[in-house]
Amino acid sequence: MSGTTRRPPTRRTVLGLGLVALAAACAPARPEAGVTPSPTRAPTASPVPTTPPPLDLTVALADVEARHGVRLGLHALDTAQGRTVSHRADERFAFCSTVKPLAAAAVLASRGVGGLDEAVPVTADDLVTYSPVAETRVGVGMTWRELGDAAVRYSDNTAGNLLLRGAGGPEGLTAWLRGVGDDVTRSDRWEPDLNAFTPGDERDTSTPRALAGTYGALVVGEVLAPPERDVLTDWLVRNTTGDALVRAAARPGWTVGDKTGSGAYGTRNDVAVVWPGTPDGAAVVLAICTDQAVPDADTVDAPLAEAARVVLDGLVTARST
Repeated sequence: MSGTTRRPPTRRTVLGLGLVALAAACAPARPEAGVTPSPTRAPTASPVPTTPPPLDLTVALADVEARHGVRLGLHALDTAQGRTVSHRADERFAFCSTVKPLAAAAVLASRGVGGLDEAVPVTADDLVTYSPVAETRVGVGMTWRELGDAAVRYSDNTAGNLLLRGAGGPEGLTAWLRGVGDDVTRSDRWEPDLNAFTPGDERDTSTPRALAGTYGALVVGEVLAPPERDVLTDWLVRNTTGDALVRAAARPGWTVGDKTGSGAYGTRNDVAVVWPGTPDGAAVVLAICTDQAVPDADTVDAPLAEAARVVLDGLVTARST
């Protein structure tokens, strides 16, 4: 276990009120707004910072939906000012492989960086479909660090299951999520079954608002201690599966950490933390989820990239207004 003391925030400060508290906590230090108190009078309290109104991009996002024939859910938070963008943000979508960083975070929280190099057996019975890394390690095993790297960066399903096992299985992960303030996301099954989404079935689902809130709390909040947070962030930034999604909307010089997912009904998701490279250093946390009306529909990347471009350009531009 890491020797660093963990300070998990309360549900209200992490996920409540649209992550306003998280935005304030993550903003770089800067002088307080207001007039410097006169030395001839008692200092007055600094004004309470006000959260700017949400950025209304409904028309543009509805256009993306209509042109691509998808249901698109999105929630974004600019931690610089607390400004948000939402579109179907409280509708449920299958989370698919975007759950893998959550399982990795639960393992990081329980084991700490110091426990990541312990070996974990990998057997033939553990193998499931799409396991490009774990299938080469049967009988050899992997460390917790290697499992996290394989699951988050390569979306290896066997590695994801072994992390989920380390988190106490679906029930254990759900309990951990409740403990860190996510009352919405629910884990019920293992890979690859968790991708078998049916409309109306709440198993293995979340909402864009909840996913953005939890990823934000993990990467730019204080749910994880700094050493564990840095490991998770590194895995997300070096992800290999998201080039056509939120990363495609990033401008040169921006840094993106993300995790993708796909499943039945053409489900295609990307949850990302984006550092636009502005002087304030603040991140934008963004969850985009899409699905379609046909069970065997092919996944499409373009609506996610287009929606991300609309939202990121809008939020970054709004910082200067």
